[in-house]
Amino acid sequence: MKPSSLKVGVDVPWVTSWTGEPSLGLGPCPSVDGALAILQADRPGHGKPLYSQNHAVRQRLSVRDMRCPMCGEPTTADDRWTQVAHPVTAGRLRVTGRGDRLPADLADDSVLIDAGAIAPLHRACVDRSLRYCPHLKADPDVDVRRFPDRWVVLPLTTRAEAAPQLFLARPAPARTATVIGFLQLCGLTGERDPSWRDKNR
Repeated sequence: MKPSSLKVGVDVPWVTSWTGEPSLGLGPCPSVDGALAILQADRPGHGKPLYSQNHAVRQRLSVRDMRCPMCGEPTTADDRWTQVAHPVTAGRLRVTGRGDRLPADLADDSVLIDAGAIAPLHRACVDRSLRYCPHLKADPDVDVRRFPDRWVVLPLTTRAEAAPQLFLARPAPARTATVIGFLQLCGLTGERDPSWRDKNR
């Protein structure tokens, strides 16, 4: 598969998957300190961009290293912006089963910015993507704001079943394992939502 004329990090976001990057199954991945994760070939710019699909490993690296998902370069504390600022309480994440990795001392009424699987961008990259990306232009929920200085990373896991090994004797039963797909990012705002308890009684 030959390289595309589209430039990664300029015409196509760095975090986007390409048709030349097939899934490689499951295995230990350095992006999550060797934990079992979904693996994917790393050949950005080969084939056609799959704009609606994040590359599994690059997505995790973008969150782990605070790399801009548009250009792929690190962001700095004074230039981190989110386009998907979804305020949510820690209690809401816990109630929906997504808060098991939140700090235990984080009060339920603490407000977080749930950025989902999208790491903060540089402001220039935010402006560029809003100017050229048809999906973002059409999204009424785009909410650009500065990303907080503190955050928590929550692994988004799935259950995977390993195929049984075939031997001449009886095959071993299939095994299931929890594997990491993407990383979810939540910024800690330091704000509280006093109405949280009233909404969740």
